[in-house]
Amino acid sequence: MFQQDFYYGVVCTMLVLAVVTFCALQRISAGYGMMYNSKWGPTLNNRLGWVLMEAPSFICMLLLWILSPRAADPAPAVMASLFLLHYFQRSFIFPLLIRGKSRMPLAIILMGILFNVVNCYMIGGWIFYVALASMYPASWLCSPLFILGTLFFFAGMAINLRADYIIRHLRKPGDTRHYIPRGGMYRYVTSANYFGELTEWAGFAILTWSLGGLAFLIWTFANLAPRAKTLHKRYISEFGNEYKSLKRRYIIPFIY
Repeated sequence: MFQQDFYYGVVCTMLVLAVVTFCALQRISAGYGMMYNSKWGPTLNNRLGWVLMEAPSFICMLLLWILSPRAADPAPAVMASLFLLHYFQRSFIFPLLIRGKSRMPLAIILMGILFNVVNCYMIGGWIFYVALASMYPASWLCSPLFILGTLFFFAGMAINLRADYIIRHLRKPGDTRHYIPRGGMYRYVTSANYFGELTEWAGFAILTWSLGGLAFLIWTFANLAPRAKTLHKRYISEFGNEYKSLKRRYIIPFIY
């Protein structure tokens, strides 16, 4: 399962699928959140949907860590802890903060579970099984790559949490209207929460300096960038020149 040939085959396949997904999402909008569409089939409560979709990443990484012969190595343990920190928040805290009675298509949840398990294999498999044991000595935690990547990771997390807070507080209880999010990185992009997540995984790719981390970063962009573009168009259709005048990019400030 963790033989190098098999591992690299999975990563290369995922990179190809990322390109396919990016192209497909230019025409197809995933039907959840603001873009919810009943045509996606049976749905579950949004909170439950997020837990079911994100928790496998937390569980799988924890298992890969516990079962690894490198479980006590400081650098891999810290890397896994950062990954688990993100997914603990995403799996068990974020869903509790969701307001309203939105629904999530079961198809989206199942695709999310599959992606999260494969992604965990790419990252956890590399850190604990595929990479040479000598690649991540304890001194790696003091290396420029690890320090820079960690700074990016926590900066992205802060941006993401702030953006989610802004979105949650746009409406008063019972209000179903849409509003333009303002403040934080929403000054520069339509999807500040996505920009935060993209920054997090850019940091993780740097601090692990791994092909698996890079593949996940590319997948994050391939999945979120088209959705950010779709949301941008949705805001323009609803708010017209008021939104155009803000001159926001989709997901990356001043660039895209």
